[in-house]
Amino acid sequence: MNGTPRLRSAYPSTPQARPKRDGQYGTASGVSLPKVPLPRESTAQPDAPAPLIPFNLVDAPSQRFYVAFFYLALLIWRLCDYYVLVSDETDSFQLFMKWVVIDGVVLYGLPGLRIPWLQWSSTTMTVLFALHAIADYILMFRVSIPLEAWLIAFTRLFYDRELAVSERRVKVANVLNNASLILGKQIIHILPEGYGSETFRFFRDAHNHRSAMLNPNQTAFCLDALTASVDLPIWINQTNPILIELLRIDVDTNTNETLVIQAKEIQRLKKQADKQLSNRTPTSPRHLKYPVRRTGLYRLQRVLDESKLEVQRRLSDTLVVHCPSAHVRAVPKIKCIGDLSDFYIQVDATPPIHIKYSKTVNNEENGHAVLSIPPKNPVSPLAHQRTSGALVSKASPNEADVSWARSQSTRISVNESLGINGHWQYLIDEIQDGCGNVVDYGKRRLGNTHRRHASTELPLEQTFSVYERPRAALQGCDSQHALQVPKGKSIHLPLRISSTGSEKVAQGSHRISYLFTPNARVLSNQEHAGDTELASFIFESHGSNYEVHEPGLYTLQSVESSFCAGEILEPSSCLLSNPPEPNVSIETQSIPDRCAGNSIGLLVDLDLTGTPPFRLSYNIRRRGGPVTPKVAESELLHTQLELRPTHSGHYTYEFLGISDSVYQEPRSLRNQNLVLEQDVKPPASARFLDAYPSRKTCIGEPVSLGVQLSGEPPWRLDYELIHHGRRQKHKTSGIESNIHTLATDALKTGGEYSLALSAVTDNSGCKVSLEQETKIEVALQRPKASFGLVEGQRSILALKDRVVKLPLRLQGEPPWTVQYRNIDEPDGGITSAVFKNSNDAIDVVDAGTYELIHVNDGTCPGNVDTGANRFTVKWVPRPGVQVSESAVIEVVRGKHVKKEICEGDEDALEISFTGTPPFDVEYSHDVKPERGSQSSTTKKFTAGINVASLRMESSEAGTHQYQISRISDLSYNHNPRQFSPISIEQRVHARPSAAFVEGGKTYKYCKEEDAGGENVPIALKGEPPFHLEVEVRHHASSKPELVNIPNVDSQKYNLHISHRLLSLGTHTVKIRKVRDAHGCQRQMDQETPRVQVNVAEVPSISALESQTDYCIGDRISYMLAGSPPFSVFYTFNGQERKAAAPTTSFRRLAEKPGEFTINAVADQRSADCKAHTSITKVIHEMPSVRVSKGRTATVDIHEGGEAEIMFEFGGTPPFEFTYTRSSNPHKGKKPQILDTKSDISYEFSKTILASDEGMYEVVAIKDRFCSFSTQKEHGKTGRKLLT
Repeated sequence: MNGTPRLRSAYPSTPQARPKRDGQYGTASGVSLPKVPLPRESTAQPDAPAPLIPFNLVDAPSQRFYVAFFYLALLIWRLCDYYVLVSDETDSFQLFMKWVVIDGVVLYGLPGLRIPWLQWSSTTMTVLFALHAIADYILMFRVSIPLEAWLIAFTRLFYDRELAVSERRVKVANVLNNASLILGKQIIHILPEGYGSETFRFFRDAHNHRSAMLNPNQTAFCLDALTASVDLPIWINQTNPILIELLRIDVDTNTNETLVIQAKEIQRLKKQADKQLSNRTPTSPRHLKYPVRRTGLYRLQRVLDESKLEVQRRLSDTLVVHCPSAHVRAVPKIKCIGDLSDFYIQVDATPPIHIKYSKTVNNEENGHAVLSIPPKNPVSPLAHQRTSGALVSKASPNEADVSWARSQSTRISVNESLGINGHWQYLIDEIQDGCGNVVDYGKRRLGNTHRRHASTELPLEQTFSVYERPRAALQGCDSQHALQVPKGKSIHLPLRISSTGSEKVAQGSHRISYLFTPNARVLSNQEHAGDTELASFIFESHGSNYEVHEPGLYTLQSVESSFCAGEILEPSSCLLSNPPEPNVSIETQSIPDRCAGNSIGLLVDLDLTGTPPFRLSYNIRRRGGPVTPKVAESELLHTQLELRPTHSGHYTYEFLGISDSVYQEPRSLRNQNLVLEQDVKPPASARFLDAYPSRKTCIGEPVSLGVQLSGEPPWRLDYELIHHGRRQKHKTSGIESNIHTLATDALKTGGEYSLALSAVTDNSGCKVSLEQETKIEVALQRPKASFGLVEGQRSILALKDRVVKLPLRLQGEPPWTVQYRNIDEPDGGITSAVFKNSNDAIDVVDAGTYELIHVNDGTCPGNVDTGANRFTVKWVPRPGVQVSESAVIEVVRGKHVKKEICEGDEDALEISFTGTPPFDVEYSHDVKPERGSQSSTTKKFTAGINVASLRMESSEAGTHQYQISRISDLSYNHNPRQFSPISIEQRVHARPSAAFVEGGKTYKYCKEEDAGGENVPIALKGEPPFHLEVEVRHHASSKPELVNIPNVDSQKYNLHISHRLLSLGTHTVKIRKVRDAHGCQRQMDQETPRVQVNVAEVPSISALESQTDYCIGDRISYMLAGSPPFSVFYTFNGQERKAAAPTTSFRRLAEKPGEFTINAVADQRSADCKAHTSITKVIHEMPSVRVSKGRTATVDIHEGGEAEIMFEFGGTPPFEFTYTRSSNPHKGKKPQILDTKSDISYEFSKTILASDEGMYEVVAIKDRFCSFSTQKEHGKTGRKLLT
């Protein structure tokens, strides 16, 4: 456009910028050329920006007017806020920020309107904004304006001279601005091959820069016996290095070393890398594979190219650790059913560790298990899954502690019950360490790569051959039924072998142990003698029998197969006896005819000895007739043989032989000459009332039997009691009743008794032989009860709420009635149960110790074996959680209340588990913050051992509640009915704060303590009482005074500063720390508002600064108290001088180095006397620095390279200097400062390395005492820095 449309009243035309054309209208030297007339612009210029509001709506002058009016309105609003601030004491900071924002929006938004004359440059806008911000600060913080000081400063612009220590006036600028103190600069140019972005992004622009990096893909590396070395990839691009340095920190000793790769080695590595590149150039990106053989943390420290310039590199640490390994601690491979696996997995790796193993039973996979082992060192970066970048300090890697990367040795127990017979196999499948190194043992087993190392590898599997346990018992013989064998003969021991869980006969050989006691030494209760010895034999399952022949008591004690100890079932005892040989004694009696009284036959009484049934062979011979053989059979020990021939004659009866059930071969009776003739007489009669042929009774008890008699009383009854071949004859006379009871003596020996009625005689005197007999079975011993063994012991560990069978061992005649109780239950009663099997079991559902009380069999009361009358049932413990008592303060309504902590503190809760690891735990975390809404999260973790650490959150103040709601282990799943959630509560307190009520205010104190002083109000937040730490610093002192204020009982406190901490001058008071009643502490930052304390002088002279050392250009100031004018007497460099001070201040400019001492002072009232004193100040020479020998030097480097900059100092070390990097100077442009850095040197020279392009020059230098800067600061350049 052709400027702004003009009106008569308009401002002059807005100046238009004329475009420059190189070489057309001027040169760089400023030589003017003839002006060329420009064509008249009748239309708008195409490149002039159009206003936001078109001029046809509002012209330019009106827009400028509206802007001025708006600015005036803002100014009035600003003054109104200032009035409210003064009257109502509102918050100054909020108003200040409000107007800074408004001014910024208005000033930086004004160019967007594109109004002519108001389109200023960005520099102008920044200056205007800074001026407005300063004005806002002065108004809103009510800063007093020192007009007098400003006037003096304005005057010094034209006349700037002061009195120096030599009592002459010197120009201050000549003293302060000594350009010879800082000389020289160095300019660094980047050669064209290194051009590019100054904010280097390694992976984004990697192919455009000379760069290097160690392990860019963050590959995990490890060393072991199979991997003696690994190749660390060093990525290089756009460079041909001649030197590479690697820093290695040993993880075992924390020592470090530098590995230097020389040019020859680098060329070899490049040749290897070139083989993998199809199209390559000298600067193509390459991966150099550098082999290392030792573990440690590796860092790429330095790379130099062919021009001996350093190549830019990205910091990336790489860990080379010992490869994770795991192996099985081998245990015996032979197991029996019910045994525990009981083996260990030894793990060696850098934590955190994850190990996976599997289980196979009889070639069927039975699941996998994964265990996690956390690191013992909580500061390990691997615990947070960080394996890349800088793993140790960038600033001081030599002091780094990398012990967290060491290999940790851990032993994991695997303890499971082997409940199935067959082949069991545990295999370690995989192990992974915290660096990401994974060893897959499953793939190793499938491949053939490592077969040659099989002999040296540690075992990775544990196999078991699980066998069934044998069982042994006797059959056909027990404590009630003896085994009878003829004398001199042997018999097979009736042994039956079976297996656990199966009634089939167990295969293989078995060792049987037994006790044997000869009959002569068997106790009366059918028990073994005390000194009985243990014997054993080997029993083969196929066709093997064990022969026994010696009579006595045999009892099985133990059975063992080739692999497992077994169990003895009942019956386990057997009595082997040799019964007496059969024999017979006879008595004869004629059978008369009742009518005629003639003998009609012969009645023979047979008294038999032996084991029924009997077979008696005899011959009947009639005179003159043939011999007729006969056999008489009898089940009784006494019988009658009635011989009634059918024909008359003389009969001879000859008994030939006898046999019984044991001695089945007939025994000859010829040597006894048993030949009888018939002679009969009619007898009386008697019989037993009991119709049963036998009855049972207990050992040691008598037997009573009823007998019915017939005939003419009184009777005499003859009877016999026979046992084991011994016959006891008894007679009872004078029986008047036809019913008579026979009572035997106590039967003290077990076995079979026979009670036989042998004869009866009535009143007629005739004796009649009888054949009445009854059997009496006397138990060999009383019934007995005991608990059997389970896996060799009378205790069992079972899962809770399952029915447990307690094995019983019963002796006697079934059924048995057993009484038992649980002695661990205080009110537990006695329980009775009936059992029909001698190896039955009691079903129980409660844990405890069960005791047998009494036993009865079908006949007799019995005894309980006191050595085996108790059986203990224990439950496999359910998974449980316990909170460490040391971490809990108290338990309130079932909730664990943990010790309160402060916001941001680290805390953890140690919890222990009961059960079988690993444990799966789920817990919730609820946070009730002091402000805001409540939040809740649910978390899970797995613990591989019985102890774990639960990290307590403290990032947010409030009440933190943790509830462990679910837990399961290897044996039990989570059961909400059996597990009570555990609640943990912890209070996290917010850190306290403290601030001055009137921050920035200046308080006044007097030198004398009696004058008192103002109190400084402090507002506190938190829980009283508080503990405050306040810093009081004199403005001329670098060492502060600290004041500790304990027991502040309220949130408002008036601070009164002790006079012993104050001296003349201005003091800065700030709050450093505050601690509340909870022990929470806050360290106040540097931005916390402070207050000033001015200490007024007393009549005297004192230095305004406590410092002793000054620099040239400093002003040595004193405060005078008294009546002006004053006379000051001092000595400078040995020369005494007198100076007049018309006011209460005395100041001199330090123009020369030397010693300045105030000797005395006098005022108007004491003109004739002096107040002597001795205040000495030392004036030091200014420090100096020279860059590049004081000259301007130019250095060219490659992109990513470095150049050396030499600094030489003068003064007193140490030297602290500030240097800048500016853009390289170009003609017509002022260099811009790009970077400012500070450094320190303890020597008189220092060399630094720089890789960025620009002009480097020193702008400030200070030594031990003085400093100098080319950047003016408050009107002076020399100041004391160190004391």
